[in-house]
Amino acid sequence: MINKSSLLLLSITLGALSACTTTPQQAPVVDRHLTPTSPHPAVKPPAPSEDASKARDERGLYTVKKGDTLIKIALEHGQSYTDIAAWNNLANPNDIKVDQVLRVLPPDNGGVVIGKVEPPGNTTPKPEPVVARKTSPRGDKKPYTEGALADLQKPDSDKPERPEKAPVVASVAPPAAATPAAPAVQLSAEDRELTWIWPSDGRIVATFDEGKNKGIDIAGKAGQHVMAAGAGKVMYAGSGIRGYGNLVIVKHSNSLLSAYAHNRAILVKEGQSVSKGQLIAEMGDSDTDAVKLHFEIRQQGKPVDPSKFLPNR
Repeated sequence: MINKSSLLLLSITLGALSACTTTPQQAPVVDRHLTPTSPHPAVKPPAPSEDASKARDERGLYTVKKGDTLIKIALEHGQSYTDIAAWNNLANPNDIKVDQVLRVLPPDNGGVVIGKVEPPGNTTPKPEPVVARKTSPRGDKKPYTEGALADLQKPDSDKPERPEKAPVVASVAPPAAATPAAPAVQLSAEDRELTWIWPSDGRIVATFDEGKNKGIDIAGKAGQHVMAAGAGKVMYAGSGIRGYGNLVIVKHSNSLLSAYAHNRAILVKEGQSVSKGQLIAEMGDSDTDAVKLHFEIRQQGKPVDPSKFLPNR
């Protein structure tokens, strides 16, 4: 009986020990199942490009910026503000908003019609403005050798290669250095027909500097005559551009206009045709600190040096 009792007690003890040892073995299994296995992170689609939602400035279109007025936009693009208002169906020229896209070229002059889509089959490129070609050396990437330099200096129309004269050609400066610089102002045949005079007498107190002064300033006396520098049509007469005071703008051709700022009085009206030398205003100091005439010439809206047009004096 003692042996059987001992055996029974031993079996119970072993069973208890077995239960104790089994429990910790199951814990890691349970823990492993409770720990989620992370799937591959979902790839987020790329955020829409901000540029895609913004109005883009293209040839013939302009996006209104803070501080713009229709008159200022017209001056910067060499157009009449009334024309821009008509092209954009603006009942009130003063009612424009930041980020609004405006047409600044007429549809029949290369302007882009807002909302118009070109037919898919029309692949003919639109004519681009004629631009003077540069005569700088071609940018082919070749090893620097005397022979390569000679090749760069050959005109495109040269016949098949002639015997190289590397020592002679290498001593000649590239065409860009030897050729005189192209004129700063390229004019069409129509524009070359125009003749100009000085808009007023007086001492020049500020010269043209595209980054600082978009024209020239002529000092004078209050009430001094301001004359049209060339024949044309008055496209603006008023004080709607900050910094210009009483302003007259005369359009002389499809690409050239002249501007006369800081006047005391304006003597012409919008839409009026004027001849070269005609009295259009009286010199003053409106929106400036001294009596003077600020005179600009703009080509396709871009300021150019008036001294390139006015006669020597």
